[in-house]
Amino acid sequence: MPRPVRCRKIHSLPEFYAFAPEDKYSGDVKMSLDELETVRLLDCAMLTQEEAAREMGVSRPTVTALYESARRKIADCILNGHRLLITGGSWKIDNSTMPKISAKEGNMRIAVTYENGAVFQHFGHTAFFKVYDVADGKVLKSEVISTNGQGHGALSGFLKNAEVDTLICGGIGGGAQSALNEAGIKFFGGVVGNADDAVNALLAGNLVYNPNVKCNHHGEGHEHGEGHTCGGKCHN
Repeated sequence: MPRPVRCRKIHSLPEFYAFAPEDKYSGDVKMSLDELETVRLLDCAMLTQEEAAREMGVSRPTVTALYESARRKIADCILNGHRLLITGGSWKIDNSTMPKISAKEGNMRIAVTYENGAVFQHFGHTAFFKVYDVADGKVLKSEVISTNGQGHGALSGFLKNAEVDTLICGGIGGGAQSALNEAGIKFFGGVVGNADDAVNALLAGNLVYNPNVKCNHHGEGHEHGEGHTCGGKCHN
């Protein structure tokens, strides 16, 4: 049987996930995130293939194969008018650029469903998380990361891979709650307002949240009739 593919480390999720000719395109070409990472390391960061292999935690031949595949796809799109889609692959985010926090009481990595500075109100549809590293009750650093189009149950694995241990969100369904519990991620649902303020309130012990929050809809709106939204409120 073939050996399982080893996860390749990538620095971060890309800001853009699709590139297409201005007028029209004749089809799609898919490039994986680990292929894209070799282009970033070799063509933008100007590393050698040996250095790129160390960065990604793989062998040099693996980097060579990924890079050659990525370059062929780029050439195909440019020469034949295809749309390039960045998706998939075998990868994990390398959080080495974030502060390393020892596992002791008072240290946390908190994620907040995020949109325009506020707590986004549907966990399964969130496009971004804002991630905070906390030590001794103080935020050391925060960073906004894209979910790369993942949703619902897959997001628990995304957060676990990012070493998140605490989540603040708005509405969240029962399936996602079960997935978070299985991943060992504590969550506070039914939170509204500014994301930074919510994190500060959690650290101060006065976060307003709803331990019985539910969100069973999957539409764009978040209201279920006048005066009713996803989740109520209570105090921590």
